[in-house]
Amino acid sequence: MAKKSKGGQGTPATVALERAGVGFSVHDYVHDPTAESYGGEAAQAMGVAPERVFKTLVAEVDGALAVGIVPVAGQLDLKALASALGGKRAAMADPAAAERSSGYVRGGISPLGQRKALPTVLDASALEHPTVFVSAGRRGLEVELAPGDLATLTGAVVAPISRR
Repeated sequence: MAKKSKGGQGTPATVALERAGVGFSVHDYVHDPTAESYGGEAAQAMGVAPERVFKTLVAEVDGALAVGIVPVAGQLDLKALASALGGKRAAMADPAAAERSSGYVRGGISPLGQRKALPTVLDASALEHPTVFVSAGRRGLEVELAPGDLATLTGAVVAPISRR
């Protein structure tokens, strides 16, 4: 997969991918501020099955921030996330805390190039696809890469953490 960066679209996520030397491609689309679901909008705008587009969610596991990466077609199973990280309880993080920790805005939080590296879990369904899409660090911009590269670059545990 060729690297495709367009001028002015460099984000911490794409910079991290370039530094790592992994294959990826950048896909942009016009973000609609009235869209009900950022991930659903991305899948539809790019003409990609929602099972291949993953959302990055920041949660608190036993009081510490963590990241869950799940398909936009599903929901994060908080109990499964806590279990995958050896914790007991999980809850969604305050959106402001997620933005501060990641350095990204809600709807554009990428699992890559975050300001502070957090424990991360990638839903096992990602491995069913040759490539997956995640936010590139801003609304309307996605990166496509191999799920194994995503897991390696984020230091993610791969576990079933999504439910429909």
